[in-house]
Amino acid sequence: MIRDLNTRKVMKNAYRITKNKYMTSLRVRVPGGLVDSESLSVVSKISTEYGDGRIHLTTRQGFEILGIKMEDMEEVNKLIQPVIDKMDINQAERGAGYPAAGTRNIAACVGNKACPKAQYDTTEFAKRIETAVFPNDLHFKVALTGCPNDCIKARMNDFGIIGMALPVYDMDRCVNCGACVKKCKKVSVGALKTENNKVVRNEETCIGCGECVLNCPTSAWTRSENKYYRLVIMGRTGKKDPRLAEDWLKWVDEENIIKIILNTYKYVKEYIAKDATNGKEHIGYIIDRTGFMEFKKYALKDVNFTEITHMNDNIYWSGIKY
Repeated sequence: MIRDLNTRKVMKNAYRITKNKYMTSLRVRVPGGLVDSESLSVVSKISTEYGDGRIHLTTRQGFEILGIKMEDMEEVNKLIQPVIDKMDINQAERGAGYPAAGTRNIAACVGNKACPKAQYDTTEFAKRIETAVFPNDLHFKVALTGCPNDCIKARMNDFGIIGMALPVYDMDRCVNCGACVKKCKKVSVGALKTENNKVVRNEETCIGCGECVLNCPTSAWTRSENKYYRLVIMGRTGKKDPRLAEDWLKWVDEENIIKIILNTYKYVKEYIAKDATNGKEHIGYIIDRTGFMEFKKYALKDVNFTEITHMNDNIYWSGIKY
């Protein structure tokens, strides 16, 4: 039986401090939400042999294997290592688990692997971000969704990445049937209208949902080959001032999103509260303290937007306040 317990070490190596002394649960991250059946078998084996037979599916697309004795953590680490390797989860030290108390699992909807509305491979982009930021003790939450339907609830995260389809119009293929205009008005934002027997798109209103592409019978609308995203920032749940993320950037590319996220880590290291426990302070609280302009100064360092990118110069958050 373990008597002297370093709780910080336990939490930093993907284990949870539970209400039952000397019992823990292992948190297994699944970057981008995609896992193979062989890894599931390993999780099941650990739960059967070292846990209490129960596995909790977390809100951030991971597994929490319940009922593990703390004295078995080293053996469990050996068993889970092939899963960590297969999913390319970055570690500070191989064989010693991986950090879980800081930056959370990067979650993603199913993306265009299955969904016709999704604009991109969400898991692939999530893994790119995973490689860039892990391991890290700071409290970041990132989520990716394939389209404005936002099935992953990206607006409840510090960074929400929403896929946008840039629709390209070929007037020569258009038969002026009105299908795209009707669909946009019915299920989206009404960004299309017919003028002089051709369809006109309001660039300011368009949210890049791709409904025009999906519903055009003659393929007059197609998706641009370039990938673009909407970046919403500083959403959060919790006791204090929960709020939805607000739009900051539209039609932004992957490279600049990754730069902004990495720059934000530098900003947080500079301004995080000195008494923050285990590096855990919501980024939004820090921005509230320093002001949005100071955050933006850090976040945009070495960022070069394309001509199509639109940025809101300032953001005013609304939400519950106590």
